[in-house]
Amino acid sequence: MSLEGLVLVLDVGPSMRALLPEIEKVCSMLVQKKLIYNKYDEVGVVVFGTADTKNDLTVEVGGYENVMVLRDVKVVDADLIEALQQLPRGSAHGDFLDAIVVGMDMLIKKYGPTNKGKKRLCLITNALTPIKDPYEGTKEDQVNTVAAQMMTHGMKMDCVIIRANQDWGVKKEIVKENDFLLNVFSTKSSSKKVYVESATSLLGALRTRNISPVTIYRGDFELSSKLKIKVWVYKKTSEEKFPSLKKYSDKAPLTDKFATHEIKVDYEYKSIEDPNRVVPPEQRIKGYRYGPQVVPISSAEWEAVKFKPEKGVKLLGFTGASNIMRQYYMRDVNIFIAEPGNTKAILAVSALARAMKDMNKVAIIRCVWRQGQANVVVGVLTPNVSEKDNIPDSFYFNVLPFAEDVREFQFPSFSNLPPSMQPNEQQQQAADKLVQMLDLAPSGKEEALQPNLTPNPVLERYYRSLELKSKDPDAAIPPLDETLRKITEPDAELLYQNRAVIEEFRRLFELKENPKLKKSSRRVLREKPSGSSEEGEGKPMDAIEYTSNVKVEKIGDSNPVQDFEAMISRRDSPEWITKAIQSMKDKIFDLVENSFEGDTYEKALECLGALRKGCIMEQEPKQFNEFLRHLHKFCQEKNLSSFPEYLMSHKMMLISKNEAPESDIPEHEARLLIVKKEPKAEQGS
Repeated sequence: MSLEGLVLVLDVGPSMRALLPEIEKVCSMLVQKKLIYNKYDEVGVVVFGTADTKNDLTVEVGGYENVMVLRDVKVVDADLIEALQQLPRGSAHGDFLDAIVVGMDMLIKKYGPTNKGKKRLCLITNALTPIKDPYEGTKEDQVNTVAAQMMTHGMKMDCVIIRANQDWGVKKEIVKENDFLLNVFSTKSSSKKVYVESATSLLGALRTRNISPVTIYRGDFELSSKLKIKVWVYKKTSEEKFPSLKKYSDKAPLTDKFATHEIKVDYEYKSIEDPNRVVPPEQRIKGYRYGPQVVPISSAEWEAVKFKPEKGVKLLGFTGASNIMRQYYMRDVNIFIAEPGNTKAILAVSALARAMKDMNKVAIIRCVWRQGQANVVVGVLTPNVSEKDNIPDSFYFNVLPFAEDVREFQFPSFSNLPPSMQPNEQQQQAADKLVQMLDLAPSGKEEALQPNLTPNPVLERYYRSLELKSKDPDAAIPPLDETLRKITEPDAELLYQNRAVIEEFRRLFELKENPKLKKSSRRVLREKPSGSSEEGEGKPMDAIEYTSNVKVEKIGDSNPVQDFEAMISRRDSPEWITKAIQSMKDKIFDLVENSFEGDTYEKALECLGALRKGCIMEQEPKQFNEFLRHLHKFCQEKNLSSFPEYLMSHKMMLISKNEAPESDIPEHEARLLIVKKEPKAEQGS
């Protein structure tokens, strides 16, 4: 098993005292996540800037004062969390280079030449105090020697440098020198350096969860039939989700030490005709809805018609970078690198990436990551030219949408409104000032809430609560931490400093009650939607509250229109729009097919009208038009010609381009209704 060995190297000197509470939080969070995801990882802690000295190198070779090993490298546990939550407050100025060497010594003694690539140092400091002059050579020579030893032993290092906006009371020459020396680590070894200015950024700067990269594709990047480059593809970014929670059984005896407490779920399928008979797997077959019918398709038939593209990555062509809009990017970002160790592939990727950057071009490619993959991915390759000599060039890959996936939302311009509804010059200036006030990247300051330095506040709060509950299951959920509050709530200090701007905006834009909203929110007595719960039956309900509070999941028989409107207005998942449209189509089919002398035509027309309105609102006119044509054909096949005539008499027509820009039907064609009566064949005498 490939486990990580980590040493935290923490500055606890006088200049760091105000920041230590936040460092305690972020370091304990790191260990909490390891207990969940990597519980066999090993972590050690070194602090510097203390009055005391405690490390092996001081005893063995002398020196390395004010550096203290708080914990040796060993498997993570709850004791380590408690130790990190109570870091010592130092009174001396520490030497970060001495502390790094002590941390390296711990890893070398623990692992020796093994575990290469899995040994990591994490330095957190403000680097405001100078390091000691070496006995021989320069400070740069000393750093180069240490960096070379890191590379020899396969160590990595993350440097988090805290530079809060405050008067440090130190010489700028010292800060500049320390920044230069830390930069040497970045260029001469596998080290990353990041500067932060706030507690929020610090929370996101430390890599609290170590995820090993895994390739999603290894093979040829085919530029033509005669030119192929060997590449590997990794995930560059990925959404961090909640840990997978499992069901736990408490039925096992407390004395049973070998109980797994796992719950296994088995499903039984029973016959509708005979509920007592269990249907075995060989007698079951999947069914798929098509209109009002369910079409059975066996696994053999499904395999026969299944699209099975060949594994590979092929170039489709090049286009200008300006032609690919940022909002078209979908899903996670992948990174294309040349096959490691393949010199020709590295040169080919580098040449292609640099040529594309010089010409401001991107590549459109077709990807099938693995054999038997059900779908083909089309995306864009953007060149990523490396600034470091020891890191080769690469490409970023983003999935692009197909035409059916793109929705162009068109909003009317202010210029189309009457002059009385357009903002005057004063109002425009007030709005400009309000937007500038809320700028997350003001000039001269660190950008607030940078994506790569901002953690997910929901996950952070979850992990903190989990650690608390692990100690005391009955413990109450603590109030929101101030650091997380800055992510989830407006900056109170910013609002206070700019209260004049906010008041000016409020004064110039008078709020008035919208009469339309008042009319639509009148209290009316509604029947309970048939797809909802029993609560609230017969009570007066606010029309606006209905769509937001009642979670309708199916279209019932008593109020199908009301159920459809509630389903299509749900915004907790994009699937509800598709589900609502399909369910309403099925309901209309049922009403028409099961009618007796047209007794359900009126209800079917109401449903069709609601479906038409919903498809216009959700920019799905093609779905309605295709359905109306299909319904007409269905009525012809079932000898239900009276229903198309009924639709004609009530002027039910297709959605035209004038009503919805997404439609491809002109106004005059929509008025033909498509469902016009078919001429009857003449009978011979």
